[in-house]
Amino acid sequence: MRSGGDETQIREAGVGGSSSASGGSPSPNLEWRFNQTLRNVQGLLKGRSFPGKVLLTRQSEPVNECISPRTSVPEKIYAETDFRKGEHMAHVERQGLGYGSSKSGTNPPIATVPTFCDENASSDNKKHSLGARATDSARVTKFTKEMSRTAVILEKLRELAWSGVPPYMRPQVWRLLLGYAPPNSDRREGVLSRKRIEYLDSVAQFYDIPDADRSDDEISMLRQIAVDCPRTVPDVTFFQHEQVQKSLERILYTWAIRHPASGYVQGINDLVTPFLIVFLDEYLEGNTESWNISHLSPETISNIEADCYWCLSKLLDGMQDHYTFAQPGIQRLVFKLKDLVRRIDEPISRHMEEQGLEFLQFAFRWFNCLLIREIPFHLVTRLWDTYLAEGDSLPEFLVYISASFLLTWSDKLQKLEFQEMVMFLQHLPTQEWTHHELETVLSRAYMWHAMFNSSPSHLAH
Repeated sequence: MRSGGDETQIREAGVGGSSSASGGSPSPNLEWRFNQTLRNVQGLLKGRSFPGKVLLTRQSEPVNECISPRTSVPEKIYAETDFRKGEHMAHVERQGLGYGSSKSGTNPPIATVPTFCDENASSDNKKHSLGARATDSARVTKFTKEMSRTAVILEKLRELAWSGVPPYMRPQVWRLLLGYAPPNSDRREGVLSRKRIEYLDSVAQFYDIPDADRSDDEISMLRQIAVDCPRTVPDVTFFQHEQVQKSLERILYTWAIRHPASGYVQGINDLVTPFLIVFLDEYLEGNTESWNISHLSPETISNIEADCYWCLSKLLDGMQDHYTFAQPGIQRLVFKLKDLVRRIDEPISRHMEEQGLEFLQFAFRWFNCLLIREIPFHLVTRLWDTYLAEGDSLPEFLVYISASFLLTWSDKLQKLEFQEMVMFLQHLPTQEWTHHELETVLSRAYMWHAMFNSSPSHLAH
């Protein structure tokens, strides 16, 4: 826990507020300051004090140090990525800690390519372009050890899962992280069996009935769900399969009936899709383009639906006011995001305000759909590893993820006028994103959260 003085030290250190006296080109010590700031952040994340004053020291020559891969940083920072540890942190350092305002209202230049300490590094990295962090042998061994316990230690599982879960372990890990499956392995099968039967009973009671037995509101809600299901992840052909559409409809309608405080809200349909993909992956081989759900037995489909239903319920239990009338929980997160962006990157915040762009115009959808519509779908399950690892803290951490996501395009946005910004933010250029871009967003969010969240004055205004 830090005091308010620590936040002052952070500002002095240049994190989120570096300045240039001349308002022109950055200081010749900028490279050294970046490196020193990163080392201090690493110390902060390890629980040491934050020596902000050290950055005020002048050096006659910039220190062009390479960040050692052995630098001690929590495992969360080293997420599933195609960059080696040292290179990844150098990239995060430049993109994550380079934001701030100068007297001229401009940002220090942010490198788009990491500085490599090894001339052969780039060729090595090409071998890992799809990201290998979640599947390297050491991490798989850790997951296997944790999952083989008689009673899984959830805190340890969360620490591992934050950086990515091996795909074949996701179904088991997600059920545990959400509290759907119990940590005690002796009870797990029995609990899942009972919950799956309970879901079947609910479908029979609420869904498999004639419209004559439904209220007008229920008929209207079912029709809206039927309209939204074909619109769910439209660029993934698998979701257009008739059986998938029917499963999605049953899950959503049953959930809405059993949660009358919110009922069905557009956007919840997107939140089912990661669960469908993960739990279907237990039974289908290959990628989603080759999947054929019609080969599965009715019992298997029912079990998959039940797991999706209960996991969706557990996820939304921690965000209940996000989907009640007027969605006050989401509005609250949007306002927190606006304030956080102002603190981290004042120039882009001022530019958006001058252009009359309201955060609600783009960020409401981000929070409503948990960024599912903003990134390629093949990256969503990796993102959700971190979401589920955050547990009850997810809504709070979403603000930092969204700030990191938005500020990826800080320089670009500052050159756009209102209409151009709206169009850009509604059609973000993430189609070609890989694990590297996503991990950079998550790493930045983690560092900002560690630096700012415990400060008494943070997001207080």
